[in-house]
Amino acid sequence: MPQVTMMLTPGFQFLALGVQAAFELANVLQGERYYTLSITSAEGGAVLSSSGFAVPTTRLDEAGPIDTLLLLAGLVPPPQQDEEMLAMVRARAKEARRVAGLCTGAFLLGQMGLLDGRRATTHWSYAQEMRKAFPQVKVEDDRIFINEGPVWTSAGLTAGLDLAVALVEKDLGREVAGAVARRLVMHHRRAGGQSQHSELLALAPSSDRIQKALLHAKAHLTDPLTVEDLAGVAALSPRQFSRAFHAETGQTPAKAVEQIRLEAARLMLEDSRLSLDQIARNSGFVDLRRMREAFMRHYGQPPQTIRRLSRAA
Repeated sequence: MPQVTMMLTPGFQFLALGVQAAFELANVLQGERYYTLSITSAEGGAVLSSSGFAVPTTRLDEAGPIDTLLLLAGLVPPPQQDEEMLAMVRARAKEARRVAGLCTGAFLLGQMGLLDGRRATTHWSYAQEMRKAFPQVKVEDDRIFINEGPVWTSAGLTAGLDLAVALVEKDLGREVAGAVARRLVMHHRRAGGQSQHSELLALAPSSDRIQKALLHAKAHLTDPLTVEDLAGVAALSPRQFSRAFHAETGQTPAKAVEQIRLEAARLMLEDSRLSLDQIARNSGFVDLRRMREAFMRHYGQPPQTIRRLSRAA
């Protein structure tokens, strides 16, 4: 029976423990105990979570043979661990068939050097910090999870469930993984290539005028959406609008409109069966060629690849 071992660090986020449910449900659906589950830490004993609850653990180096090692950390990246602890975890990770860093747990993989030369993701708000800390890692902050050989990483906390279901699919097939997702009442299974966050949320304008212009853009994607159009919605001159927009969002209006169109197109790719030409028109791109160029600039992948990744799930 493959053993799935979770390793906790002090201050871990309690919600992350929920990924165990994917493996428990797989056992239920199989009608047998396919996976065994264990919760460990570097030193064993009770480990305090970020919310103040303590969870009993066994020592990682005393756990039996590990098939899948899941590393959990907190709402903020874990500090640099001492080398003795990292050496122990590194040894157990290399013995395992696969290892995953959930959310900020990816920083532990980085500290062990297991991400060097690999693609990895983490919560988008810590992606830049991860790039600085681990320059040998290709950090992709717009992915739900990434699988690089035996090493997996995921984005924010709920993305850990998507990763866990993907692990179940690797072991037991798509049908079982889909049944697990339904039991978990996951709205839909997200492929690893999906976007982590909303462009409107990322832009985060502070004034009602700029917010109103952005909401207008989202509701009228097939309109030209020139600076003059958006400035009129905001009741500002084009010059005033451009200045205010950049000051509040850090983007030009044209760049922000492209990002909103890209997000709309991506959602249509993932959730509809519209043709690529229809999606290009519905999201306000002049034609499929322009949409493809924008996808390559922003995501590094053409639209058809993102659709294929989504449908694979």
